[in-house]
Amino acid sequence: MLNVIAVPAFQDNYLWVLHAEGTRDCYVVDPGDAVVIEAALTEQDLNLSGILLTHHHWDHTGGVEALTAKRSIPVYGPNSANIPHVTHAVGEGNEVCLEGGLTLTILEVPGHTLDHIAYFEPESHSVFCGDALFAGGCGRMFEGTAPQMQASLAKLAALPETTRIYCAHEYTQANLSFAMAVEPDNRALAERVALVARQRADGVRTVPSLLSDELATNPFLRWASPQVIASAAQHVGESLSAPQEVFAALRGWKDNF
Repeated sequence: MLNVIAVPAFQDNYLWVLHAEGTRDCYVVDPGDAVVIEAALTEQDLNLSGILLTHHHWDHTGGVEALTAKRSIPVYGPNSANIPHVTHAVGEGNEVCLEGGLTLTILEVPGHTLDHIAYFEPESHSVFCGDALFAGGCGRMFEGTAPQMQASLAKLAALPETTRIYCAHEYTQANLSFAMAVEPDNRALAERVALVARQRADGVRTVPSLLSDELATNPFLRWASPQVIASAAQHVGESLSAPQEVFAALRGWKDNF
């Protein structure tokens, strides 16, 4: 069984430490800050056996050098010149076998960056997706195109609906405010907004979320919803039909929301 520990970092990042139940050997996803990871390892009595990177942004890679300075451990990540610390480059369909019998399948999900990947653990239905898909939203397109990003999100949306979405930031409340502007008549969305407001008021994190909830409330996965299409079309002042067009309109709207 997969155990996952959330390690908060910076203002709103989550760094994920994962290990198989019954073993002390663990792996960290996107360790932007080595100090908080070292503290978590000590607190949980865990041994760092490897690093899993989703993309090259500093808040996801900044702690790699310090964590590997005194450890001979693999660093998995995309084949990217932007991440020189990667020792084991992985791509679409590759598998990473971890201590304790865990296996992660690699999904290439470009858009936020061109080198972005995600790690899917099929037994627990867990995906570690960095900044590709967020609870209630998705990452900005810093390097990729709208068709690339929409295709990447479609790939994540095709995972089992029980999949837990382990994204890297606590952006949920702001994301859902935008979602309400897009789809104000969505009852499931209104209920989620109320729940998240209570969670944040109590200091409770909203990640991971369930893919089923994202499919029901996240506008960036709802490009086929008539109200989402109508809202996006109204915003840009032209008719839209293709999923890539709807997504592009939504992402541009959210960028300036």
